[in-house]
This record gives sequence, C-alpha cells and structure tokens, in this order.
Amino acid sequence: MSTTTEAPAGHDVIRHIEDGVARITLNRPDAGNAMTSAMRDQIGAWVQDASADLNVRVVIITGAGEKAFCTGADLRGGRAAPHARPEGAPDAVVGDGARTIRNGWQRLVASILDCEKPVIAGVNGTAAGGGMHLALACDLVVAAEEAKFIEIFVRRGIAPDGGGAWLLARLVGIQKAKELFFFGDDVPAAEAYRLGLVNRVVPRAELEDTLQQLATRLAHGPTKAIGTAKWLTNRALDVDRATAFQDEAMAQELVTHTLDSKEGFASFLERRPSAFKGW
Repeated sequence: MSTTTEAPAGHDVIRHIEDGVARITLNRPDAGNAMTSAMRDQIGAWVQDASADLNVRVVIITGAGEKAFCTGADLRGGRAAPHARPEGAPDAVVGDGARTIRNGWQRLVASILDCEKPVIAGVNGTAAGGGMHLALACDLVVAAEEAKFIEIFVRRGIAPDGGGAWLLARLVGIQKAKELFFFGDDVPAAEAYRLGLVNRVVPRAELEDTLQQLATRLAHGPTKAIGTAKWLTNRALDVDRATAFQDEAMAQELVTHTLDSKEGFASFLERRPSAFKGW
C-alpha cells in the first residue's frame, strides 16, 4: 500500500510512502530546489511524524532534477506576516532574528537528528548553505558524482546557521570546518567522500537504485534497534563516558524487550532469516 501527500501550497515538496519508505522530494528544480518557509516547515513536520508512523521505517530526502539537491533558503520567497505591534514599536526588535533561526532551519535539522527512524539524503546535485546542512543532518548521505557541497554563507557575508558549525565540526574536525566556512569553496562529491561528509558517491544513473537498496535494507531491519543506535551515536560526542555507558546500558535493556529483538534471537536459534516488523 502506498500514499502520496503534497504540500498544501502546490507541489513544491512531495511525500510518497511505500513499503516502509517515506520519500520526500524537494520539487523546485528551476529554483535550485531552494526552500521556502512553507516547504521547510512541511518537511520538518513529515520527518517528525515519521517517528510515530508505523508505516514508515526509513526516510529519504532528495531533490528533483539534476542540478540541485537544495541551494538553501529561498531568499526571494518572502517572510510570514509579522504579529501586530503596539503603536510606535519598531519593525524589528532584539530577539526576532534569533527566533527566526531557531524556529526555522534549526528546527528542521533537529527534526532529522531526533527522528527515531534512519534518514538518508540523496544528493543529486548542489547542496549549498542550509541545503548542505540538510544533507549533513541525515544519517546516511549518498551523492551523485556531479554533486557538490558549498558552505555558501561567507559569500553572502553572513554566519553559518542551520546547525552547520555543530554538524561540520563533528564530521571533519574543527580546523577543516573553519576552512570550509571561511572560504566557501565548492567541495566536489569525491572530495566530500574523502573528508567523510558522504557515505557513498555513485554515478548519477545509479543514485536512485542505490537509495532504494539502502532504504529497503533499513526498512526490513529492526527499526527500534536502528533508532536506538542512532540516538546513542548522536549523543556520543556530547556526553562523558559514564553517561554514555549508562545510556547504552538502559537503551540495550529497553530494546531487548521489543518484538524484533525476540525475533532476532529466535531466528538465530532456528537458523533462519529474521523477519523484523519494526516494533
């Protein structure tokens, strides 16, 4: 059984669910798949919903077309109407900008990091600015050979956002992260692979098959065990050893009470393939 859901405002972003895989496609190829605020919020809501949806066991995020995965925020898309202000109040006050960042791209990135299901980025083209951080927030990143990654913020005279410093420093180390932020140079897919930004680089013609193969394997895996491994790994660099060990012990105890865990042990003893259900 499959379902297709489109964002309320046209077809700028599409979700299709089939065989445990929720595919989210940014569908503005003529605009470099730049993301409007409505698209951003819709994707975040879908990813958040995936945690509780038993029909979803893995999420794919990709872009339509061949040129761009996501080139960041749509700077021409306008902003939501502001709240009514008292007479004499300025158009903007201290806190407005930071709140916009927190409730916007940071919330989207957090939804991916916190999703209880694995999320795969299929980087079909350029991933720039927030689009690069959208990809890096995913658990696995598969890039077409023609793809490139750009920390484009310095070209616009602004600081990186969307969790970029937190993500990039953990992936490539502090010194390399600074270099990428300071210069904003294009990073071709092959170099991104060497740096550890992506898991696989494939010919463009093989991107969809590779995404589907990975998603199918994950969709047939023990979903709770995979989600727990994701949570433990994401926390590993932020807590001390004692906390990490305590997290691990408690997580293992919880997971061993899932039906998939029981199936895993039963299939081992019976010498047959496991048939995991996702709960």
